[in-house]
Amino acid sequence: MRAEEWIVLGFGLASALTPLLAADKAPTSGARITARQVVERIKKNVNCQWSADTVDTFKAGDSDTPVTGIATTFTATFDVLKRAAASGRNLIITHEPTFYHHTEDTREVEGDPVLEAKRAFIKEHGLVIWRFHDHWHRHQPDGILQGMTEKFGWQEFRRPGAEPVFRLPETTLRRLAETLRDRLGTDAIRVVGDPEMKLAGVGFSAGASGSVSQMRLLRRDDVQVLLVGETREWETVEYARDAVQEGKPKALIILGHTVSEEAGMEYCARWLRGFITEVPVEFIAAGDPFWVPPGK
Repeated sequence: MRAEEWIVLGFGLASALTPLLAADKAPTSGARITARQVVERIKKNVNCQWSADTVDTFKAGDSDTPVTGIATTFTATFDVLKRAAASGRNLIITHEPTFYHHTEDTREVEGDPVLEAKRAFIKEHGLVIWRFHDHWHRHQPDGILQGMTEKFGWQEFRRPGAEPVFRLPETTLRRLAETLRDRLGTDAIRVVGDPEMKLAGVGFSAGASGSVSQMRLLRRDDVQVLLVGETREWETVEYARDAVQEGKPKALIILGHTVSEEAGMEYCARWLRGFITEVPVEFIAAGDPFWVPPGK
């Protein structure tokens, strides 16, 4: 065989082998990736052990669906689903349930027209929904807490320790509530306590952590006001009200569950972009479900 033919043959073999060699590498931009592969990559990038006993599973759609785009959200509301579908994001990563129950047990609402309309939309638009709750909280730093701390603008005020406590420049309860209202974009915040009380120590309990842990956090000497997502009103709320009426320098601000965690899923989108490069990743806000009547 002539030298020229050997060269041609060599180039031909190299071209044939290139796809095989590339197959062992991580997909690059433009490659097809399935919803299942996205989740497997998430499992490799969280820094906590993955548990089999978890709500972090697929909730709707085919996990082998090729992904055209990813939307992270606090909860996959009907509006979020419509916006995701319209923007070509067919994998929705949600923090909270899609079907009105922590474990997505729909036995009590089977056949309900609201449930069925949502299911029909998901199927019609080929959407896939996966929940990212347990392990996003277990990841260090806690993904929800990290996102909310950045949203508050309190990164430099975090005190050492496992519990989220912040030492802010001295302010009043009224000013703090107004600042949170404006920064979080909601008018539905509720407050227990003296508006003119001066404070610096703030505890934060996102979501629905439970009254026992909420009251324990508010009991701390370095916490004057506790921010919570939601709570039973006859427990933490009444504990805070009694503390105020007893003359203790304590207060409670109820943000609402969505408002207290949503920025954590905005942060999740930024985190995912660090290792998901094949498709666009965006955050879609569910938004505060509550509104208040305007004042007179």
